[in-house]
Order: sequence, then C-alpha cells, then structure tokens
Amino acid sequence: MSEDGVGAMMAASLGSVFKPPRFGRRGYALVAIFVVLGWFATAIYRVQPDEQGVVLRFGKWVDTTHSGLHMHWPYPIETTLFPKVTAINQIQLGGGTTPTNDSNAGRERQMLTGDENIVEADGVVFWKIRDAGEFLFRVDQPEMAVKVAAEGALRDVISRTPIQSAMSDKRQQIADQTRELLQRLLDDDHAGVEITQVQLLRVEPPLAVIDAFNDVQRARADQERARNEAEAYANDILPRARGEAEHTRQDAEAYRASVVTLAQGEAQAFLDVLAAYQSAPVVTAWRLYLEAVDEVLKKSSRVLVDSSGSGLSAVTPYMSLGEARTVPRSGSNVPLSAFDTQSPAPAPTPFRPPQR
Repeated sequence: MSEDGVGAMMAASLGSVFKPPRFGRRGYALVAIFVVLGWFATAIYRVQPDEQGVVLRFGKWVDTTHSGLHMHWPYPIETTLFPKVTAINQIQLGGGTTPTNDSNAGRERQMLTGDENIVEADGVVFWKIRDAGEFLFRVDQPEMAVKVAAEGALRDVISRTPIQSAMSDKRQQIADQTRELLQRLLDDDHAGVEITQVQLLRVEPPLAVIDAFNDVQRARADQERARNEAEAYANDILPRARGEAEHTRQDAEAYRASVVTLAQGEAQAFLDVLAAYQSAPVVTAWRLYLEAVDEVLKKSSRVLVDSSGSGLSAVTPYMSLGEARTVPRSGSNVPLSAFDTQSPAPAPTPFRPPQR
C-alpha cells in the first residue's frame, strides 16, 4: 500500500473518533444555559477573614469589600484581588543593632539632635494593610513609601530631642512620637497603611567620635555627682545654721524683753517715788534717807555709836586705815592727811531730820 493510502486511512479513523456529537435544538439550549450559568458563577466571590476584596472594573479600582460572600459583575467585566490585611510586615531603618565601619551607611543613619549633636539611630517599623484599595492603587511602591516616611518621621522627632535624652530615658517616647507622626503622614497620602509599632534598636554617637563622647559623658557624670554631694552638704549645713540663727534670735528677743521689762519696772518705781514725793515731800525724803543709811550701814564692818548723841545722829560708820588708804584714786583732790589716824578726827555733825 502506498503512503497516500495509509494517510487517508489514518485521517478517516481520527475523524471518526473526534467527530463532534450531534445535538438537537434542546441539546444546544442546555449547553447555552450551562455556559451562561458558569459565566454568572464568576460573579460570586468569597473574602476570607484575613483578607479584603479589591473589586476592579476593567482594571480600575471601584470598591473594597470585607470578609464574607459578595457579588460583582461577571468576568471579565469585574475581577477581584484578595490581599492579606492581618499580616504584620516590618521595615528595617538603618543598619541594624551593630555599628558598621562603612562611612556611606553611617552617614545614612546619622541624625542631628535638638542640641546640635550627631547620632546614629536604627529601628524597626511594624505595619499592616488597613485599606487594601488605597494600598494597591493610591501609592506607587507602598513599602518604599512607608520606609521613606518612617526615616523622615524619625529624623524629625530626634531633631527636637537632646542627645542625652535620646540615648537614655526618652527612647520609648521618641518611638511613640515617631509612630504618631508616621501614621499622620501616611494618612495624608492615603497610603492605606496602619503603623502598629516603632522600636528603636540603637541610638549612639558615630563610631569615629564615640570615645570622645564617652569621655564627655563621664565628665558630666562626675559633675552631677559633685553637684549632688554639694547639695547634700548644703541640705545638712543650712538647716543647722538656720537653727542656730533662730536660737540666737530668740535669745536676743528674750534679752531685749527682759531689759525692757526691767527698765520699765525701774522707771515705774521712780515714777511711784516721784508721785509719793509730790504728795508728801517730807515723809518721802525721810524714808529715802533711812533707806540710804541702811544701805551704807550694810557695807560697814564696824559702827561707832556716840552715847552722848540721841537717835541716829550719834551713829557713825567706822572705816579702818587700810580701807581708807585704798579709797583715793589717781587724780583725786582728796589729801591723804584726811585719812591720817594721827590727826584728831573732827566731830561728826549731827543730822537733824527735817521738821514737818
């Protein structure tokens, strides 16, 4: 048999195998119904709990749906994308927790603080999709946009913070302020991103100046310690000095009060004597005389009594020679002969009390 004959036989056998079936009018109608139902079935879609449905009409975003069953126009009029919106993504800021000697990488991480110092800051930004439609169609390269915005927000916050605070007690505050500022920037751009957390991994001076910076920090620590010791000494000595000053002031007040009271008492006694003298001068003078004589007699060791006299006029205080020679002072006009026991002493003049 020739080759043409063999080819004809094979074509006849294949045509008998793949020959389309013959349907009647009802069969074609059923096929059309199944095709239409299958086409309409593409309009039903299901969104999982961790997804959002982004509906596209001829490639244009028209709606965003949440978890559950939904419908849209059948394919290819409308289609749906299902991005994951609960997955937490992270973006690294800087070079990580380990400093590097690469000058270019170091300059990228360097930031100016509020007191005009330079630090290198590294951190991690955790984020997730909040609105899938905005995330896919509002911003070109949304992950890069989040990273750039995060670096700008971190630089902005550190530029308003002193270096000592940024490296010690305000790290968490800087992270919180960076998250708030970054979220505000992304919302203004309608990025459809939610920032869940910002962590600062490292805030340190550049490697080239870290030794000098550590020396400065040690000097500041010594200064702070000296200040604390001085304040402790001041807190110890000042209360004692104030107490002693208050004690001295109270003693002075007491002395002033006693002196004033004593002076007032003496003045009042003099005024009482004056009043008594003005009302009865003779009696008051005689009483004063008696009191003066009494004071003199108290100081005399011996008293001479003239028995020829009468009353107190015959009583004369006795002063020994030793006492008499010690009485005159330099410059005195009283001669020593007045105290000489060899010369006879003049007779005392009797005192006559005033007559009433």
